[in-house]
Amino acid sequence: MFRLLKDATVYSPEYLGKKDILLCFDKVALIEDNVNPAGFKDIEIVNCDGKIIFPGFIDLHVHITGGGGEGGFTTRTEEAQAEDILKYGITTVVGVLGADGVTRNMPNLYAKARQLELEGLSTYIYTGSYQVPVITLTGSVQSDMVFVDKVIGVGEICLADSRAFEPSFDEISRIAAQTRNGAIISGKAGLVHFHLGQGESAMEYMFRLSNETLIPKQHILPTHVNRTKGLFNRALEYLKQGGNIDLTAGFIPSGSDPECVATYDALKTIIDNDLDFSGVTISSDAYGSVPTFDENGNVVSSETVNCKILFDEVRTAIKDRGIPVETAISIITKNAAERLKIDNKKGTLQVGKDADCVICDSGLNIVNVISKGKMY
Repeated sequence: MFRLLKDATVYSPEYLGKKDILLCFDKVALIEDNVNPAGFKDIEIVNCDGKIIFPGFIDLHVHITGGGGEGGFTTRTEEAQAEDILKYGITTVVGVLGADGVTRNMPNLYAKARQLELEGLSTYIYTGSYQVPVITLTGSVQSDMVFVDKVIGVGEICLADSRAFEPSFDEISRIAAQTRNGAIISGKAGLVHFHLGQGESAMEYMFRLSNETLIPKQHILPTHVNRTKGLFNRALEYLKQGGNIDLTAGFIPSGSDPECVATYDALKTIIDNDLDFSGVTISSDAYGSVPTFDENGNVVSSETVNCKILFDEVRTAIKDRGIPVETAISIITKNAAERLKIDNKKGTLQVGKDADCVICDSGLNIVNVISKGKMY
């Protein structure tokens, strides 16, 4: 019934200092300087002296059903496995479809989210895929938002990419309006999650949605904004205007890709420019494909990544770029929960919230993960 995490250094993600955390079933029951276990029956005590505890990490862009296929059936990637996500500290994921919305479809995505939930994760999904018009479960974006419990938004809608369906601005604004309306009725976040390609127009739809419609910025979330330096600079302008942006882990500048911006360098730039960190999240894009195309648009290679890169890059931001622990951790906990409008139960360590915790050693290596009160 009870699990007591004793003598840990706790980040909520705000620094709380040395604390005891009492978990009762799947909830946080107490966070105190000292919790005496004598008064509790059926209690497990976990010695966390010398350990650091964070809230469970949230990855808001994971291809849980697998992805790929741009180079034919042999380039399809594997489905996600719960144990492979949990061991990297991630306790909440949002499933997404990408370029392949045909052999990977919405019923498949919903069923996979249900499976991962039964195996220990908290799960949500976006309705749709790269495709416009959006293919939904119930026949409309609004109905999916209202009637399908796991649907928290639409995406990932592809823009400025050779795989895009070339939507017009009117189509994009109509999708955003439908999502906004569904969010009002259902009380959900109602995110329109945009995949941004390398095309120069990638961020322009975001600015136009802000300037030419009455749809609040809270419903718009572009991802892959660190794909190129030019795209990232436009994303910084959007952030300055009160927009939200999602960085993608795994973009590491190299000889073959010198134009991308690593997430930890992006975070350093955001801090150095004194921009609002609450508008920033990081996601892994795990289990999707990372294809390389030749000048004719043919796939010459295709790779995939797992969720490990999410905390790896946050840890690099802390240890190598000097970003404060509280700030770096917030982008995969508190900020992500607020963006998804699940901050009433996720994203921070507080009494009454879900018992999602990541226990690390002093070197920020993950030792244990607790998801909904169960230890992995």
